[in-house]
Amino acid sequence: MKFSHTILGILGAFALMVVLFITSIEAVTYWTPGYYEREYEKYGVLEDVHMEMEDLLDVTDEMMAYLRGRREDLRVPTIVNGQPREFFSEREIAHMEDVRGLFLAAINIRRGCLAVIAMVLGLLFMLKADLKRLLPRTICAGTLLFFAALAVLAGIISTDFSKYFVIFHHIFFNNDLWILDPSVDLLINIVPEPFFMDTAARIGITFAVCVAAVFAVSTAVILRQRARGGNKG
Repeated sequence: MKFSHTILGILGAFALMVVLFITSIEAVTYWTPGYYEREYEKYGVLEDVHMEMEDLLDVTDEMMAYLRGRREDLRVPTIVNGQPREFFSEREIAHMEDVRGLFLAAINIRRGCLAVIAMVLGLLFMLKADLKRLLPRTICAGTLLFFAALAVLAGIISTDFSKYFVIFHHIFFNNDLWILDPSVDLLINIVPEPFFMDTAARIGITFAVCVAAVFAVSTAVILRQRARGGNKG
């Protein structure tokens, strides 16, 4: 394999890993039936916000729709402690506007990575690379490199989740709107820090399963090619 072909292949593999990672975040956030209800029950959220589960899940659905760009604002009327009110305060609405920006940016990054994958495949085809032999090997190499880097990062974060949770917010937000008051702001009560820890773990597991599947298929192709080569010999 030519060096340029290998570099292009690994670049495509990295782009694929980013696509799988963002898709894993989306899958856990949007596509996991009953996840929020189980988390709310686990951490006694209903008692903290003084709401019925049905009302809280309705608010959650509206919040998810907002983060996905499917509604334009977070003015969500509901019932809290038996009284009608807007669920989100002005500070929470301002903060969630920043969070929405991150979610929508992630979707655009995924689209960009899909474009990179298409570009890499196009270039390799034009360069007459042996795609059947190149792709499974570079996918395995890129997967191992990406996963190793992510594992190191996850290991560092796991040593003190609270510390790196704060660092994350300082990196991605240029204000202090994310610092909410649990006695005033309901959002911090429905997504406490343990909820983020559970979600991060679930995303990690989902991503690991996806990566393992891609790696297993690529390895199987490599072994089959080697077996055929040996038989021909």
